[in-house]
Amino acid sequence: MKTLLLIFVAALAVSTMEAAAKKPATVIHVVTIKWKEGTTPEQIAGALKGAETVSNAYNGITRVWTKALKVQGSGYTHAIVMEFKDEKALKDYTDSAAQKDWYKIYLPIRGESTTHDITN
Repeated sequence: MKTLLLIFVAALAVSTMEAAAKKPATVIHVVTIKWKEGTTPEQIAGALKGAETVSNAYNGITRVWTKALKVQGSGYTHAIVMEFKDEKALKDYTDSAAQKDWYKIYLPIRGESTTHDITN
């Protein structure tokens, strides 16, 4: 009985360590957006395209999503998700040339936004 219990505990420990090791170190940066009144669909499309291509100028971004299927909050219509390699990549992105270039398109039409950064 002791042997079975030890085997079970060992298997559980290994399983827990494997699960912990599989957690990604990336950071998911989620932005929900409420556009300024009068913003055109073309301006929104340009801002979303800019978000999609910002990773070309900043290699700390691994993936970008811009097709929101559901956005909660009164007046919020779009969401942008950027996946960063790690917390340092997210930190270094702030005030980077890539962010500043994208902000030239995005900030003039952004009314409000919420931002959430998530990692393991």
